[in-house]
Amino acid sequence: MKRIMYMLHSLLLTAAMLMMTAIPLAAAAEKSAAGHEWSYEGEHGPAHWGDVKTDYAVCKTGKNQSPIDITGAVKTDLSPIQFDYKAAPLRIINNGHSIQVNYPEGSSITIDGKQYQLVQFHFHHPSEEKIKGKSFDMVAHLVHKNAEGKLAVVAVLMQKGQANALLKALWEHLPKEEGKEEVATDVMINPSELLPAQRGYYTYTGSLTTPPCTEGVMWLVLKTPVEISDAQINRFAHFYKHNARPVQPLDGRVVSESP
Repeated sequence: MKRIMYMLHSLLLTAAMLMMTAIPLAAAAEKSAAGHEWSYEGEHGPAHWGDVKTDYAVCKTGKNQSPIDITGAVKTDLSPIQFDYKAAPLRIINNGHSIQVNYPEGSSITIDGKQYQLVQFHFHHPSEEKIKGKSFDMVAHLVHKNAEGKLAVVAVLMQKGQANALLKALWEHLPKEEGKEEVATDVMINPSELLPAQRGYYTYTGSLTTPPCTEGVMWLVLKTPVEISDAQINRFAHFYKHNARPVQPLDGRVVSESP
């Protein structure tokens, strides 16, 4: 009888210890899931972004969403984009959805007399934009904001070819820890090194391509892609195999094309 009582006591003690261990593990899992409310696949993927939370509703109901497949663009006498990018120390972060470079004040674009300050740039694999049905290996999105808070995003399409010097510097300092910005004050970068020599572009009114999918964003998609190496593509894909939102309906919008 004593032996049986001892065995029962041992079993109860073991069960209690397992429950105590499970509680913090469950809490950690819950915290991890909450840290990524949306994703690029599964039940929290693009098709479900509008249902994840009310703040993301426009991802489902919006009529001016991005990205798009650019077809039937209308050639227009558009003003050239004036780029004024300055070198700055590298500030890079793996934000859980992309590799992003945060940028200080002082770099900007000007279009139609309006100036937009560069805030950050990040990458998608493959390209989110398509041109006449064609996708590209990657794309860089350079996000700008003007004094009124309006956004203008320059999209630089990327295709396999020669290595890109700026990406070489960035990839050498990829953050080891997700969610923590790494600052390398001894590494100076300039996003102008991402730009093609020819800077003709398509433009249309769209949205952010990630939740909350806010509309009213001016998109400037450079027509000429730049080259990046196969190794550079694979290095990014090691972190993000696929982080591109599918193309969205045009819904009657006009896409303009510079000469």
